[in-house]
Amino acid sequence: MENVSGNGKKLAAEKALEYVKEGMTLGLGTGSTAYWAILGLGELVKKGLQVQAVATSLQSDSLAREVGIRMVPFSDIGHIDLTIDGADEVDEGLNLIKGGGGALLREKIVAVASRFYIIIVDQSKLVSKLGKFPLPVEVAPFGWEMTRRQLEKLGVSTKLRMADGKTFLTDNGHYILDCSFGSIADPALLDQQINGITGVMDNGLFVGMADLVIAGAPDGSAKTIERKK
Repeated sequence: MENVSGNGKKLAAEKALEYVKEGMTLGLGTGSTAYWAILGLGELVKKGLQVQAVATSLQSDSLAREVGIRMVPFSDIGHIDLTIDGADEVDEGLNLIKGGGGALLREKIVAVASRFYIIIVDQSKLVSKLGKFPLPVEVAPFGWEMTRRQLEKLGVSTKLRMADGKTFLTDNGHYILDCSFGSIADPALLDQQINGITGVMDNGLFVGMADLVIAGAPDGSAKTIERKK
């Protein structure tokens, strides 16, 4: 039986797919919520919808191909009409923490290339301030210990992400340091401070990128929040 969180994620994904139009180039996100969007898009493709897509991870690319979505190389496209992705936290200004699944760098590259960026979550991901969820920071393996020390000068505790007893590797071959800030007062400033550290590839703060957030609730309702222009 689907859990409460799963119901909200699936509902948000179904609502987001209403924005997909014939002939679009789409960006497909990564994670448990994006999973539902990819499955739903596959059903639309089976019914005759013609779109093409790029994915933010090898995992999402594989799933999309399995359900019949036409995937194209990033080098073959000039822009992305619409990207649908999830988030680990969404604040009141629609700033995000992403990267719980480890795809934050590819997700941000796709987000920046997108004309319209929809974030789908269950309502538990809506917060007043970001930071309770540890902020993922993708770093180069070479000299990562030094990069870690520079990050900790920002007053944060860090943890090297592990998987199956080994250091977790992103699809780009990088490490991830999960940084516990507790509460992030100024996401834009922190984003600049972190990305100014040599050895940091990027971080999971997505500031001012989301155009629309759809938050699904277990009762079958969905809250749609638009970014203030």
